Amino acid sequence: MLLAGASVLSGMPGDTPPEATPVEVPAGSEFDQSRDDDAASLPQLQDTPTPDAVPQVTAPEPDDLSSMDGADTTSSGQPETGQPEAGLSAPETPEGDTGVTVGTEEPVLPNPQAQAPEAPVGEDDLSISTEPAQPVQPEPEEESAAFPEPQDGSDGADAPEGESEAAPEAEIGTDPETSASDVSTPEPQNDPGVDAPQEAVDSATPSAEAGEDSAEAATEETETGTIGDMADGVTTNRLPTAIDPAPEAEAGDETAEDATEETEAETLPPVERFAVEFENPEDKPLMSIILIDDGTSPIGPAALADFPYPLSFAVDSSYANAADTAAKYRAAGMEVLAMVNLPQNAAASDVETSMSVLLEAVPEAVAVFEGTGTGLQSSREAAEQLAPILKDSGHGLVMFPNGLNTAQKLIAREGVPSATVFRDFDSNGQNAAAVRRFLDQAAFRAGQEEGGVIMVGRLRPDTISALLLWGLQDRAASVALAPISAVLTAE
Repeated sequence: MLLAGASVLSGMPGDTPPEATPVEVPAGSEFDQSRDDDAASLPQLQDTPTPDAVPQVTAPEPDDLSSMDGADTTSSGQPETGQPEAGLSAPETPEGDTGVTVGTEEPVLPNPQAQAPEAPVGEDDLSISTEPAQPVQPEPEEESAAFPEPQDGSDGADAPEGESEAAPEAEIGTDPETSASDVSTPEPQNDPGVDAPQEAVDSATPSAEAGEDSAEAATEETETGTIGDMADGVTTNRLPTAIDPAPEAEAGDETAEDATEETEAETLPPVERFAVEFENPEDKPLMSIILIDDGTSPIGPAALADFPYPLSFAVDSSYANAADTAAKYRAAGMEVLAMVNLPQNAAASDVETSMSVLLEAVPEAVAVFEGTGTGLQSSREAAEQLAPILKDSGHGLVMFPNGLNTAQKLIAREGVPSATVFRDFDSNGQNAAAVRRFLDQAAFRAGQEEGGVIMVGRLRPDTISALLLWGLQDRAASVALAPISAVLTAE
């Protein structure tokens, strides 16, 4: 309270004006001294030059032709040229020996000592004798049996045909008690090629007749051992067979093997049964190209039959001629896929019914390809139902990427060969240059992916042209262009 009253009595600060007090200036500070005013010194003006001091410039003299007086200005005459020669003259032959000998070409004549070709001998003048000489029968020893023992380790089966037939027949027609020395043997003639065959034929004819009359006697002698004791190791009563059953047995084995292979092929799943042959000896990264055929392209299977590397074709299963189109691709040696679009928000029962019909539309498909319409991933329930259906049918599966590819991973976990597409390279009508650029990127990415990459395009003229040109580049040689079955079944 005391402070408040004091403030009221004293008033507000700042109401009184400030008081001026004199300032004490110390001596010798020269603070308040006045300044001496001096006259200002102005700068001097420069001297103005007079006209006489300016240098004078002489005007140039006009140019004229006075310097050319007396010069020869007459034009020179037209130059004279020589007349053209009528023809070229041969160069003069140099005189003297130049040391170079020039020879002329001479035709190669046939050798006079060579024999002229002769006409081939006609088939009528054959040098084959139709009546070959019969071998001379050896002279029997004093104590020889009816069948002579084989010499040099050979048996009766290796004897010539004339001896193996004539000798047994002669002995069969002979009385067993008659010795072999009583049988007359023709002596060898000087010309065995003429006389001996006739005598052998004459002697063999009555032996054959006698052999028929004494067949029963020969059988009895064989059973009693009379003839068997005379020729040990000789097989008797053995007739040659005209037909060998071995080829029939071999043919039967081959037929059985083919039937077995066909049966085994039928048991394979479609992803292996309808796959085309593919080899990768250099173990390059795999790259597969799928072209969609929806039935509207003017390019057919016949135009792509001789394509330089394998292509796979996705045939729309809803297309009316899907089976015929797929059969043409298969006849050209290419793999086909069944392109399928499931109904929007399809249930599990709808998937099972639709897939059975759509797979029958493309009977030789190696895999199912997700269509570009509603596709196969419209609902989680539909995607999960594909796993047991494809596992039971044995088809592979190719799907487009969708988020984290959960549906494809779940189906692959069930044992279905499946993969996702790396890029659709012409969905927006890209030109050939853009398609080749996308293919180069895919070839580079194939070396980083474990199972290879899959590219998808359409049957367009620009796409086919780009594929042909790209196949000739170095980037295409860095990968193994493979059918789709090789990528799906790659480990």
